[in-house]
Amino acid sequence: MKRRVVITGLGVISPVGNSVEELWEALKNGKSGAGKITRFDVSNFTTRIAAEVKGFDPLQYIDKKEARRMGLHEQYSMSTAFQVMQDAKLDSNSFDPDRAGAVIGSGIGGVDVMETQHSILLKDGPGRVSPFFVPMMIVDMSAGLVSIRYNLKGPNYATVSACASGANAIADSFKIIQRGDAELMVTGASEASITPLALAGFCSARALSTRNEEPEKASRPFDKLRDGFVMGEGSGMLILESLEHAQKRGVKIYAEIVGVGMTADAYHITAPAPDGDGAIRSMKLALQDAGLNPEEVDYINTHGTSTDLGDIAETQAIKNVFGERAYKIPANSTKSLVGHLLGAAGAVELIATIKSMEQGILHPTINQEVPDPECDLDYVPNQSRKHQIRVALSNSFGFGGHNITLAIKKFEA
Repeated sequence: MKRRVVITGLGVISPVGNSVEELWEALKNGKSGAGKITRFDVSNFTTRIAAEVKGFDPLQYIDKKEARRMGLHEQYSMSTAFQVMQDAKLDSNSFDPDRAGAVIGSGIGGVDVMETQHSILLKDGPGRVSPFFVPMMIVDMSAGLVSIRYNLKGPNYATVSACASGANAIADSFKIIQRGDAELMVTGASEASITPLALAGFCSARALSTRNEEPEKASRPFDKLRDGFVMGEGSGMLILESLEHAQKRGVKIYAEIVGVGMTADAYHITAPAPDGDGAIRSMKLALQDAGLNPEEVDYINTHGTSTDLGDIAETQAIKNVFGERAYKIPANSTKSLVGHLLGAAGAVELIATIKSMEQGILHPTINQEVPDPECDLDYVPNQSRKHQIRVALSNSFGFGGHNITLAIKKFEA
């Protein structure tokens, strides 16, 4: 018999706020986190905008010496891990260390560290490269650091599946608990990829919006005038527990994870399958895993990147899975507000989905100005809306054709 898995802690560092409360206030009020890039000179770049994290102070969560030995993505992970441990009321006496783990993803990891240390190598020679370079850079170190900090001795690794990495980490953690290999998991993802090299790469691939004079209007999923995504950064973290473990502790339960779908397009390194095949199978598998019928889904948090091909493929996939009912299911995009957090997107978007379920409010997909006849679903245009949610899906798709769908349900004892 499958064990039930619930969510008991949430934590966020994002372009619109560095707590879950700040994130949710910004989302429901339609506040964009996009702006001019401030960290480096972008005058020679075709895209000069991004959704940067603002006002982040790692010393609120970790000491100065530790912070100097971490890449920014690790600082984000450690900060959100601190938030979720507090939110879930966890301390060293709350769990068996052997039955608690961490799966934390990232799409790129310490690209900022790589660039900085490579410059030092070229300028000053190999002897000046930091001895902490490798642990500051590698993707798995967030999970390692969190496990060391909180004495989590169970399953521990990173997921790397491009923009599906965060959802992938949550899906794996769900399955780990469901099959009985752990009682508690810290899971999510972080990304800190707004750097010259990463920006240049996405610019060369022509993946980014070039609406540089109106950054807050640049991320416009499903709108006919969309011209690419807006890079974002940050971290989303969750505590997953077996229902029995959470009930024994007597803590608040935000929602229940009931199913996951994981597929591959097997089509192209960056473009989605044009018929949405991988996304279709991902959503269907999540519903099958959860024992749900399509008629039970009340809301979809889309991948919704603001790219031409991606938005059309996802729209077609939703229509395929839900038929005519697709037009009655609200399907918004958190990326319209926070930008595309790449590997961290799925984790932050699941948190947005949970808050929508908890509050009975859908945040808007902003910048819906010119309807696209190929994207004709209910994307919750421009204004928040009251909407009761019992069952929701959250989609995450990544370069390489990775597709993850997470199915959550309002908790019922």
